[in-house]
Amino acid sequence: MASFKSSSSTITTFKFRLGAFMLLVGVASAQLASNFYGTSCPSVLSVIKSAVNSAVSKEARMGASLLRLHFHDCFGCDASVLLDGGEKTAPANAKSLRGFEVIDSIKTQLESSCPGVVSCADILSVAARDSVVADLTQ
Repeated sequence: MASFKSSSSTITTFKFRLGAFMLLVGVASAQLASNFYGTSCPSVLSVIKSAVNSAVSKEARMGASLLRLHFHDCFGCDASVLLDGGEKTAPANAKSLRGFEVIDSIKTQLESSCPGVVSCADILSVAARDSVVADLTQ
């Protein structure tokens, strides 16, 4: 009899955990969309891609620099690496991180067409993605 209760309890616990997992998966996937800026700032991807391609064509190492900048930011993925007086000017990063001017230029362009819409973290992530593709096509 004791083994039946234990088995029943295990099955109930498994069903509960599976249900909670399925609920969380649904919520998590609903937060991300590849067309997030589709209506609020439709030019965002083309502006970033154009700026990154231009920067990489002027200096081939810039693609790797943008990817490295994104890597250093993504301990929090909040664009904190771009803040003056923070990680940007920290002694460990001062002479090694590059590409800030590319991100600043993109942010300036996007602020003129879509003020207050596109986050710096998104710009940094998309620029890193586009820098890898730009390096492959150079």
